[in-house]
Amino acid sequence: MRVAIIGNNKCWHAGRLTAALQSKGIGTDNFLPQMFRASVGGSSGITVRGLALDGYDIVLVRSLPGGSLEQVIFRVDVLHHLEDMGVPVINRPSCIEKTVDKYYTSALLAAGGIPTPKTVVTENYNTAMSVFSEMKDVIVKPLFGSLGLGIVRLTDEDTAHRVFRAWQSCNYVFYIQEYIPHNNRDIRAFVLGSRVIASMQRLGDGWKTNINRGARAESMVIGPALEELCLKTANILGADYLGVDILVSNEGKPYVIEANSIPGWKGLQETTNLDIALEIADFVIAKGGLAASG
Repeated sequence: MRVAIIGNNKCWHAGRLTAALQSKGIGTDNFLPQMFRASVGGSSGITVRGLALDGYDIVLVRSLPGGSLEQVIFRVDVLHHLEDMGVPVINRPSCIEKTVDKYYTSALLAAGGIPTPKTVVTENYNTAMSVFSEMKDVIVKPLFGSLGLGIVRLTDEDTAHRVFRAWQSCNYVFYIQEYIPHNNRDIRAFVLGSRVIASMQRLGDGWKTNINRGARAESMVIGPALEELCLKTANILGADYLGVDILVSNEGKPYVIEANSIPGWKGLQETTNLDIALEIADFVIAKGGLAASG
């Protein structure tokens, strides 16, 4: 029995998953999505380095790097093709498509009754400035991306003008959210199947709470209400596993601000004795109907 891991085995997460699966007697191979070779007609199939991906019992996506629009669409299409050939894919390409940009994620969650910050998305500079004038204090995020990179808080009209003009010159889309005071903290919960297996709170010196931006991680057990919110989020997105970021306002109201279908857990792992990679391995084995020998 073998699992194909889409991602560089030198990556910390892919390496941990490889070790966890192999410790249970499951063979693994790592493949870079940039090396996909898709054939249609004749001998149709998906190969990398001459190995047929449809010959694996399950495909686990750990990396789907950015690129041109054509490259991104092709890589997701490959995952769809694998599903069409009967290969289970975690997370499913439909889930990845729902979470690949923040606008689509927010729209789906809001429609599903998940509390979401007031958000406006536009390509137009004048519209963006009008939104800023209305909200006064906003967070502007890249439509794609993670780890808190490129996120800007705007409270000054002149600064907003410069930022929006600069982004417009690069053909960026403006994803604008109303700033919600939150005591410089948020919550990351890790959903696996029907459970939240681990969670933490992240404490920042400023409004940014990403660990790679200097925030501190502390272990935290979320209550039933937040757990239900996380599980409902994962259900709406069709996720097998998901990183859910929750911001709790100073008034105590929770908002889901991010949902990552290829979530990292390096910081989270430091706050728990649970081996998250082993938990994912067990889930993959059960999902794929594989028989572990270890």
